[in-house]
Amino acid sequence: MNILNALQGMGPAMLDAVGQGVLWGIMVLGVYITYKLLDIADLTVDGSFALGGCVCAMLILNKSMHPVAVFLRNPVAALVVATLAGMAAGFVTGILHTVFEIPSILAGILTQISLWSINLWIMGNKSNLPLLKVDTMVSRLSGTAGLSQAQSSQVIGIVVAVIVVAILYWFFGTEIGSALRATGNNEDMIRALGVNTKFTKLLALMLSNGLVGMSGALVCQSQKYADIQMGTGAIVIGLAAIVIGEVLFGWFRNFACKLAAAVIGSVIYFVIRAIVLQMGLNPNYMKLLSAVIVALALCVPVAAAKWKAHQAYSEGGEN
Repeated sequence: MNILNALQGMGPAMLDAVGQGVLWGIMVLGVYITYKLLDIADLTVDGSFALGGCVCAMLILNKSMHPVAVFLRNPVAALVVATLAGMAAGFVTGILHTVFEIPSILAGILTQISLWSINLWIMGNKSNLPLLKVDTMVSRLSGTAGLSQAQSSQVIGIVVAVIVVAILYWFFGTEIGSALRATGNNEDMIRALGVNTKFTKLLALMLSNGLVGMSGALVCQSQKYADIQMGTGAIVIGLAAIVIGEVLFGWFRNFACKLAAAVIGSVIYFVIRAIVLQMGLNPNYMKLLSAVIVALALCVPVAAAKWKAHQAYSEGGEN
């Protein structure tokens, strides 16, 4: 009954959840590149997501009349710069990992910690900045097409997600993209074939965090504010969305479909979260719920495989 009651009257909340899910899905694509293709849990994500939002907010809010500043005030231009800022964060992590041979997880932590202070500096030592009285991509589409904020977020998110998935599908079919995927599959073999795996790892981290920064900027424009803590737990959300997408659409074999499944997993995650919150769960427990979802999704297949192996061993012993 609680679930049925929660589902009643959830129209606006569900629309908002779908919109947020698609926008965060761009971040999930970034996590997919490092986690699924390179087998790296890049903790830079939490910082680079907030970096994208902070950079986007500051550019849109700037009051300078310099021609460059006026151009960067455009929400689309701000989105591009936020993406480049995310790539810069990924570059730092990549240099620490590939050149200085710091373990990837520690390199990510170092960059993430640094980004906390950098994001605070970017926003003028303010923990958050509202975008209530300025134009964003979402508000412009709402005013032009007569859509609600949630509907505009959905449209923008879907368009950007389709474009990103198409570009990634093309890129990973090229020679350098195939080398990047091969680096994650068998680094020693691809290195023996003459591929510079340090470069492919660096490129993957830059692409990943560029998408994360783009997602942070889109979410910032959708929710109409930037906050230095907006990326807290982003890596867990990304992993949860990937796991959900794999569980539901694991039968996909086409690479483009796998990328789309990651975005759909993000939407499903946010819909589930909206339903759970509507049922009365304390919002402070949402990150715990996300962690439990990821842990179960990763542990269950391993436990099932061990159980099958044990059963096969037992049956073999009886024979």
